Amino acid sequence: MLGLLFFVISYVFFSQGSLSQQEHIDLAHWFNLIGAVLLINFNNVFPKNKLNSIASVLTVIGVIAHIGLCTIDFIMWSFGDDNAGRNALSEQISNTPLILVPFVTVGPSFLFVGLAAHALNFIKSNTLSALMVILGGPFVGISYFVWDSGIIMLISCMVFATGLALLLYRKEEKALHNK
Repeated sequence: MLGLLFFVISYVFFSQGSLSQQEHIDLAHWFNLIGAVLLINFNNVFPKNKLNSIASVLTVIGVIAHIGLCTIDFIMWSFGDDNAGRNALSEQISNTPLILVPFVTVGPSFLFVGLAAHALNFIKSNTLSALMVILGGPFVGISYFVWDSGIIMLISCMVFATGLALLLYRKEEKALHNK
């Protein structure tokens, strides 16, 4: 739950726009980094089956990519008012597909894909919660890359995280009844 909370808090910061105004510490990316790393624990709480094995690998790849993306963003943030330096680094990353693809454009989405794959285990028993995860994740990316809307991105992240929290709660509630 702490990972979900930190992840949503990071998207509250992201939805506000310019992150370079955070003078002393890049809170948005610290919350995102810690949240993403803690979300790896979902690999341990969902049913163990073939789908879970695939979902777990995708989730781990997504967490690794989030670590790389946050590292890049920490470096970008460190440029402060040096727009020329930040632009030069951005151009270098854009011209380096072995960094751009796994850590910026594609890799981080694997976290959402992996957690959505976990949610597929609950599509029959907890349909609404599973759909919140399965549909919320892609809308985080679409709202950022296509619509350039921080508010829709935040709402999508909140729907995604709420769905996961509901699935986690249902899982724990079921486990308590079985004891």
